[in-house]
Amino acid sequence: MSQRPIIALDFPSKKDVANFLDKFPEEESLFVKVGMELFYQEGPEIVRWLKTLGHSVFLDLKLHDIPNTVEKSMIGLAKLGVDITNVHAAGGIKMMEAAKSGLKKGTQKGAKVPILIAVTQLTSTSEQEMHQNQLIEVPLKDSVIHYAKCTEKAGLDGVVCSALEAKDIHDATSEAFICLTPGIRPSGSDIGDQQRVVTPIDARKIGSTYIVVGRPITQAEKPYVAYQQIKNEWNGETK
Repeated sequence: MSQRPIIALDFPSKKDVANFLDKFPEEESLFVKVGMELFYQEGPEIVRWLKTLGHSVFLDLKLHDIPNTVEKSMIGLAKLGVDITNVHAAGGIKMMEAAKSGLKKGTQKGAKVPILIAVTQLTSTSEQEMHQNQLIEVPLKDSVIHYAKCTEKAGLDGVVCSALEAKDIHDATSEAFICLTPGIRPSGSDIGDQQRVVTPIDARKIGSTYIVVGRPITQAEKPYVAYQQIKNEWNGETK
């Protein structure tokens, strides 16, 4: 079975999302990402709506708070039936453990507990910015691997990272440890505000488990065609 790239629905409203989805065949089951922009405008109902349409949902809210607050929040998010959600690894092992506990508590009996991953370093963060703004003096790769090890220790399923770091993370954790990678751009496209980007085929070779693609699909003249091309490349089906 071919894997679907996750489409980042970075839109301000449900109306914009609906207009975008109208460009796809109705029977096409997509894997979509709902981030802060959309969720904070439309609330939990946007997730419920997407699920009724038959789509898989990665709820990308990057929770980062005290363990008790994160646990209670995850209980609520689990009830939405999301497929993947996340926290910031910088919140610490206890917070990540609490997040996992909340997801388990909130998942309906007999249903699958959502995949839980943690953000290491944002793909928009350069090594220089990490040194200056976070006062982390080790190389960026070392910081990412450290966060990945903490995430694994907390019992989470994987991390959000750059595809450039996937192999090192697998080496430091396990092959089964999920590496969900944003910052994916087809060859020749604008990298925007991302600093560490790769193509879908390179992400596959390096070891990404999931890829997230936004503007190359959402802002394409023909989104469905762009989606199919990226999906084929991700699955190694390009000629």
